[in-house]
This record gives sequence, structure tokens and C-alpha cells, in this order.
Amino acid sequence: MAGKLTGVPRVSSDQLAARRQEILDGARACFARFGYEGATVRRLEESTGLSRGAIFHHYRDKDALFLALAEQDAGRMADVVAEQGLVQVMRELVADPSGVRGWLGTRLEVSRRLRTEPEFRERWSAHSAALTRATRERLERQARTGTLRDDVPVAVVAQYLELVLEGLISHLAMGLPADDMGPVLDLVEATVRRR
Repeated sequence: MAGKLTGVPRVSSDQLAARRQEILDGARACFARFGYEGATVRRLEESTGLSRGAIFHHYRDKDALFLALAEQDAGRMADVVAEQGLVQVMRELVADPSGVRGWLGTRLEVSRRLRTEPEFRERWSAHSAALTRATRERLERQARTGTLRDDVPVAVVAQYLELVLEGLISHLAMGLPADDMGPVLDLVEATVRRR
């Protein structure tokens, strides 16, 4: 029994994953409300309900926490794109802007940091490429099945949809109404479909 700890409970991988997710959920709300710079350690503690030791046991520092959160959100978005397309991501944003406010806040912080922090831009490029790849792969599948317009290259359609998404994000970030966007997104979808 030498070297064996007694009386220390073992934590399962499910419990660790749940704790990490709890931290990410609280951090998402904190970053959305205060931005990256305003999300102080004290605010992160309040938002997660955990001590700094508990938070930074799982994430090396605030930057690693933010990057993990942004990676998770980008992964979720890439999954929706792969299954249902980029317009569906936009429809989900419009359908429940309050429910995605945390995601929106994270996305806006990513955009800000991409403009101002070269190191972050470099680290983020792989995640950005994954979303672009998911969008293009879906569009290429649609082109092969004949549902995507064939008079414009897939790369141009993908870039068009990404720009529309960025515009929608800006629209929502300004607090403008989202309830009238359904017909706009119908138009966006119609412009990329084969006639």
C-alpha cells in the first residue's frame, strides 16, 4: 500500500468534464457581459461560483480559458454548418438572440482580439479554417447534388455566406431587432440555391 493515497476521493473523467463545462458556461456569461479585459479573476469567480484555484486548475490562465471557450463555440458552429449549413447558424442566432448572447459575446471578443493581437490571430487561424472548411465541404456536397447554383464558384458562395454571418453578428451586437430577419435569411438562402 506504499505510495497509495487513502481517503482522497477519485474524480471520474465525467466529473472532470462536467466541472470544465461548468467553468466554460460561467466564463461565457462573464466574457459576454464584461468583455475579455473586463472579465477579471474576481468576476470569473463570481460568474462560475468557483475559486480561482478551481478555475485555473483546469485552465492555465484567463487566455487559455477564453481560447477553450471560443474553440468550443467554433466547434459547435462547425457542427451545425456541416449538418445544416451556415444559413442555419444564422437562423438559430435570429430565433433566440438572448439564448446565444453568450456565444455572440464570445464571437465579438474573438473578432476584437483578431484585430488587435497577432499571437491570438495565429492561434485562432486553425479554428477559423475548420469553420471555413465545414462551410465549403457542405457547399461542395450541395454542388454535387445540384442544389447549389453553378454559375458562381463554391469559394465565392462560401465567402458571401461568411460575410452575411458577420453582418448579422454586427446587427445583433448593436441590439437591433432580429424578429424581422426571417425573410432576409430566406433571400440569402435563395441566392445560393440553383434556380
